[in-house]
Amino acid sequence: MQRTASIVLVCVFTASGCASDGSADGKRPMTNMETGAVVGAVGGAAVGALVTKKHAKGALIGAVGGGLAGGAVGAYMDSQKKDLEKNLAKERQAGAIKVEKLPGDVVKIVMTDQTAFDVDSANIKPGFQSTMDKLSDVIVRYGKTSLTVVGYTDNTGTAQHNRELSQRRAQSVEDYLLSKDVNAARVVAYGKGEADPRASNDSSVGRRANRRVEILVAPVVAQKTASR
Repeated sequence: MQRTASIVLVCVFTASGCASDGSADGKRPMTNMETGAVVGAVGGAAVGALVTKKHAKGALIGAVGGGLAGGAVGAYMDSQKKDLEKNLAKERQAGAIKVEKLPGDVVKIVMTDQTAFDVDSANIKPGFQSTMDKLSDVIVRYGKTSLTVVGYTDNTGTAQHNRELSQRRAQSVEDYLLSKDVNAARVVAYGKGEADPRASNDSSVGRRANRRVEILVAPVVAQKTASR
């Protein structure tokens, strides 16, 4: 199992897919099934690279006008995190949203269901749209990043219903970001249902914490030029 997870992790960080389809470079973007396998096996910061489900790394770098390199990566992501915390200060104090730093220079934004969505609904609440606007403002300004939007639910209801609901919630967030001029090449949405709970589902407080959408913001890193 550890060896399998390591192989999947390598696939994610190459950011170009692992399977061959006979194309010139022998690589292709990951399918939905392959993306799900990577999310399940790795999770966490590595999920940020899954935007290549739709685009190979070279295409993504081109879409954002060139990738980051060297020490610029950490400085860029630290600056973005500070701007997110500043823009979302009110929401963070109210517990409506969290901004966290993960390994690999990835920033995770967690939106709780108490403000973003009604129970069993994938429609963003009108009152949360101002928060989404503040979030979008920073994401647009820091365009050299990929965004993996991941939806989650509690364990109420069937596993299939929860997966579908979490996918719709993630898609709603992606759609909102795109409506605010976030480059579609940067974003992918994925639903994980009741997987990876942040708290116990045995209480209403825990279930509320588990009904959430997370945005994993990862730097788009420039490809290294092979030495001759």
